[in-house]
Amino acid sequence: MVFRFSWSKQWFDNAEEIVLTLNESKNIDKDEFENEISAYKLEHSYIGIIGKTIEPAIKPLGYDWKIGIAVVSSFAAREVFVGTLATIYSVGNHSEEESTIKSKMAAEVNPVTGEKIFNFATGISLLLFYAFAMQCVSTLAIVKKETNSWKWPIIQLVFMSGFAYFVSLLAYQVLK
Repeated sequence: MVFRFSWSKQWFDNAEEIVLTLNESKNIDKDEFENEISAYKLEHSYIGIIGKTIEPAIKPLGYDWKIGIAVVSSFAAREVFVGTLATIYSVGNHSEEESTIKSKMAAEVNPVTGEKIFNFATGISLLLFYAFAMQCVSTLAIVKKETNSWKWPIIQLVFMSGFAYFVSLLAYQVLK
């Protein structure tokens, strides 16, 4: 774990030099350069590393690492999903006039396939995931308190999350 910490800290602390090196051949202005640094720091932050780590598991649902971050953070409460995506897509945005979060999300493209990330299939997949997933930690805490056991909260979490994953996977694969 110490290796992982020092490695990610090194990447995070040297973001300016790394982004400068990556964009040597491009002629970008100061604002775009600052946006690139902010995006790089987000991707190499601890929450970014978590998102990248779970991406292989959520990719079949049509989600990228940014959506994964929002899904993980929404375990506190479902409504946190929207706020997390708003925060992720406003990184580096210094004025409202530059672009809206909605336009940034609409412009998000999968670097491998070139397809848009937020499309109809991904939207339906997310809706179905949140319809069936046991996401709220406070609900699990109440079930634990009422049943005086960890058995039922764990059963709820595993069954409902598994069912939500399966339904979302099925919907995305059929609709894409």
